[in-house]
Amino acid sequence: MAIITVSREMGTGAYQIASDVAKKLKYTLIDGPRIKSLATKYGLTPEMLQMVDEKPPSYVTAEDRKRAAALNAIELIILELARKGNVVVYGRGGQDLLKGCRNLLRLRFIAEFEGRVERFAEREWIDPDMARLLIRRSDHQRGGFIHFYFDRDWQDPDNYDLVFNTSRLSEATIADCIITTVKEPALKESDKSSVAVIDSIILSKKIETALLNAPALEDYRPFTISTNKGDVSISGYIVSEIQKKAAIEIVKSVKGVTSVTEDIHVVDYKAYKEKM
Repeated sequence: MAIITVSREMGTGAYQIASDVAKKLKYTLIDGPRIKSLATKYGLTPEMLQMVDEKPPSYVTAEDRKRAAALNAIELIILELARKGNVVVYGRGGQDLLKGCRNLLRLRFIAEFEGRVERFAEREWIDPDMARLLIRRSDHQRGGFIHFYFDRDWQDPDNYDLVFNTSRLSEATIADCIITTVKEPALKESDKSSVAVIDSIILSKKIETALLNAPALEDYRPFTISTNKGDVSISGYIVSEIQKKAAIEIVKSVKGVTSVTEDIHVVDYKAYKEKM
């Protein structure tokens, strides 16, 4: 039930390698098309999916919270597929989302910049200058997403089990290396604990999504949420006792929650600002 996660720079050829590995291992590839095919079941429109996929969220306005909830929906798709095991999670902070699962094989794909430009320009039939612009923008966006949302430097090699430079190694050699590594006994020995970890993450995401989508929580900022099976602990700040009570009831209403322990402090930011 190994889970392979893929972090990649644009133009490295990582997608073809990930597809080949998934096919040879008979794993499910969790990529953009797979997520898109399931999006409507999770309440995601194609427009919202494109708007939030691999984009850092904000929580200031009601529209911001709606987008953050949509990002959670994407993560729930990934988590519920990963729960079955034998998957390749392509991008989207998969290794961070599944942090705590000991059966992860975390991959990173890099390549020389001009080589990436040439590969991307040929693939998309575009001018090399346009390819350079798009690659720089993609690197900035994806790196920013990981840094902001998961508080991690996506270029740090210490965060990966294997880093492949596709400027130096062939796709076939890289694929063979991955397939050999995924058979590592330590990954198989960690299978049993991963389902419980993923279930815990799923429940936390469902709670967070319910809170983000709640009209009664006009000034909601994300709580710290921890779960132990159905026992849930939430902590953070909110603007009124009314909204605090509403938040607790929302958490209790989420399927799978059996008990709630809270450490929510009421802080009226608006009243504080008016006094200044």
